[in-house]
Amino acid sequence: MGLGDKAKHAAEEAGGKLKEGAGKLTDNERLEAEGQADQAKAKANVKQAGDDVKDAFDR
Repeated sequence: MGLGDKAKHAAEEAGGKLKEGAGKLTDNERLEAEGQADQAKAKANVKQAGDDVKDAFDR
């Protein structure tokens, strides 16, 4: 995973945290859920990249 990908995923996760926080402050459940989904997506991408690296070394 390149540095650009890491920055993109970090930005996605940060954006998700902001959305979640804004949803909590405004009592907007949809926005809060979107923020949580964005964070989960960013974390899933990082884990998938780690699995790809492990697979490359297992060959």
